[in-house]
Amino acid sequence: MSLTESYMLPLKTKAPEFSLSNVVSGQMESLNQLKGKSGTLVVFICNHCPYVIHLIDALNETAKEFFKKDVNTIAISSNSRISHPQDGPGKMKSLAIEKKFAFPYLYDETQEVAHAFRAACTPDFYLFDTDLSLFYRGRYDDSRPGNDNPITGKDLYTAFHSMIKGEQVNKIQYPSMGCNIKWNQGNSPEEWS
Repeated sequence: MSLTESYMLPLKTKAPEFSLSNVVSGQMESLNQLKGKSGTLVVFICNHCPYVIHLIDALNETAKEFFKKDVNTIAISSNSRISHPQDGPGKMKSLAIEKKFAFPYLYDETQEVAHAFRAACTPDFYLFDTDLSLFYRGRYDDSRPGNDNPITGKDLYTAFHSMIKGEQVNKIQYPSMGCNIKWNQGNSPEEWS
């Protein structure tokens, strides 16, 4: 595991369009189909990362809370199934069913979507407004495996409430932190600039 921080895509960036396979249904689903009426949370996760495992149940509850306000959550795994077979579609499906995910879990096999979002780690959070303009990116909160800080989702929830109320975005946002995305050979991006 290589501890990695979010790239921190510039705020107001338009969400890149994508169409990926939903590992539970087997259907191709697009951002346009899945976006929420009041906003959309896109989060890059995977099965094996301890940082994701630490937050996964809280993330599932967050998705349910956001859905009540018409903000949909979409989870994407871009990890190579060659180097990390536990992050392949079959295991993703098993996890989604076991945890009763309240959001679609999509597989980015080509890693093109991770490149488009400049996703760097798992988990990596992107909250978009009704116009699919980036309102927040960064961490869920300051809880990490082993640091004993409670899982609250404070950072993400603060941004969510501001967005729902139509308030100005707080430009002080902290990067998420977790395992680096496991790139296919020859697919690893140059240092984001």
